[in-house]
Amino acid sequence: MQQHTQRKYWYPYVSPLDPCPPMKVKSYETPPQLYMGFQPPSLPQFSPKEALAYGTLWPALYSPYPNPYKREENENG
Repeated sequence: MQQHTQRKYWYPYVSPLDPCPPMKVKSYETPPQLYMGFQPPSLPQFSPKEALAYGTLWPALYSPYPNPYKREENENG
């Protein structure tokens, strides 16, 4: 099975006349169910407590949707 990344990047046009500093790279998240055709039988499941915390019963459909603009805790600067 081919692995897909959930974060996609695109490079918008940057006008030389734009008065604002450009965002040269933009990104968006795609949900994991886009890469799964029909639900396969016998998918592993979270426990009921974990399923409530993660918002899904199946780990294969979990996606944390991190903030792409938030700096990492261990990043210096």
